[in-house]
Amino acid sequence: MMTESSVTPVRKSVTVSADPAAAFAIFTEDFDSWWPRSHHIGRSPMKKAFVEGRAGGRCYTLQEDGTECDWGTVLVWEPPRRLVFAWQIGAGWQYEPDLAKSSEVEVQFAPLADGRTRVDLEHRAFERMGPAGDAMRSAVDAPNGWTGTLALYVARVDR
Repeated sequence: MMTESSVTPVRKSVTVSADPAAAFAIFTEDFDSWWPRSHHIGRSPMKKAFVEGRAGGRCYTLQEDGTECDWGTVLVWEPPRRLVFAWQIGAGWQYEPDLAKSSEVEVQFAPLADGRTRVDLEHRAFERMGPAGDAMRSAVDAPNGWTGTLALYVARVDR
């Protein structure tokens, strides 16, 4: 049986050429400008991605067929310092409506002396997913997981 601390979180850090307020806004309000079109769980191609700016807000995509596909819920909204959202994608890359079975992502935005921002991401609580937790952790820690996705975010902020 897995314990609450049995699956190591995925941690990534990047530095962007923007102050925390701008870095936070691009990560959230302008999420669609950098999130990869290939990264969605909808039934048709992704048209647009959204993060609603409030605790309790939805994280979802609009698909080309007009449907909406939820994939997360904003748990903590503290602009421009911190965001936490439930990663409601479970085994088989399907939507998981039960927050108690969802992993979560925390993103912190720390100002640097030179005016840039360090963005620290921690994807954790994979053990809530049961046996699928290890596979999800491996997937989001792969090169086309958070590493590649955050590279797209950095490119968007720095352009």
